[in-house]
Amino acid sequence: MTDSSSVPATGTDDRDLRTFIAGLPKAELHVHHVGSASPRIVSELAARHPDSKVPSDPEALADFFTFTDFAHFIDVYLSVVDLIRTPEDVRLLTYEVARDLARQQVRYAELTVTPFSSTRRGIDELGFMAAIEDARKAAEAEFGTVLRWCFDIPGEAGLESAEETARLATDDRIRPEGLVSFGLGGPEIGVPRPQFKPYFDRAIAAGLHSVPHAGETTGPQTVWDALTELRAERIGHGTSSAQDPALLAHLAERRIPLEVCPTSNIATRAVRTLDEHPVKEFVKAGVLVTINSDDPPMFGTDLNNEYAVAARLLGLDERGLAELAKNAVEASFLDAAGKARITAEIDTYTSTWLAS
Repeated sequence: MTDSSSVPATGTDDRDLRTFIAGLPKAELHVHHVGSASPRIVSELAARHPDSKVPSDPEALADFFTFTDFAHFIDVYLSVVDLIRTPEDVRLLTYEVARDLARQQVRYAELTVTPFSSTRRGIDELGFMAAIEDARKAAEAEFGTVLRWCFDIPGEAGLESAEETARLATDDRIRPEGLVSFGLGGPEIGVPRPQFKPYFDRAIAAGLHSVPHAGETTGPQTVWDALTELRAERIGHGTSSAQDPALLAHLAERRIPLEVCPTSNIATRAVRTLDEHPVKEFVKAGVLVTINSDDPPMFGTDLNNEYAVAARLLGLDERGLAELAKNAVEASFLDAAGKARITAEIDTYTSTWLAS
């Protein structure tokens, strides 16, 4: 795994820039619920469920979270999912993820949740919804971090999971108050996007936004399929979009954001090296780029580090980083007043920093 934390951010003093990033108010749009479990929480859950193959020793987790390829990552990810077995586990995980986000000055996050992975393991669906909602409300009250949910289909589980996820996302008796969007994750190879169209149609009809993963480990046609068949409003990763100039032009013209996760792409071997990451091409083409951490503890990163990586790759100073933070606010599904509030906070923070 690439240690992106050792990569200098820009030609300016890296320590000063990282200090600026640490205090910068942010929004995060592509971060997974289970994938955000810190080593401390994973260790606690592994100790609680000793039949799991996940090690309870925090130091052993570093080796466990080193991936040979995307398929191996999915296998490891699902083994961590298997640690979430009760509503109490769900509540603990969700609350602690919010705490970690708050420590990074994340004011708003759309957390990707995969309810099928929990309900099929026997967690009561209403208990699951109650747990994430209780944690969401507690986190907002205690940390000031606003959480919203994206329910995503685990693509590797097939259409059964799509049906179940769509039902949980659209049934007013079940769906949680914080739900704003509908997604599709998991492997892309052998999991074509068009087959999920009926489920996205149902979710969109129920008022949810469409935010599928696409073009992470497959070519640009997967992104086109997400746009045309699933009516995507944002694209998760979209890494291969750089291979198709017409697609880049379309994304830029329609102002369809990409949820870019640089370190994740290296860890899963979707991109060979950071220097080869296409984020520079996205920005050059005028695409709205947001920076995200994906599954941060699994990839040895966090959102602050991803901003430092982006600063180095894009040659950004403090003002550039502030604009990047505002991109995420613009691309979010937060209401207009909430967007204005966080944008103003970013501007105030940046002006104060530069004047000091």
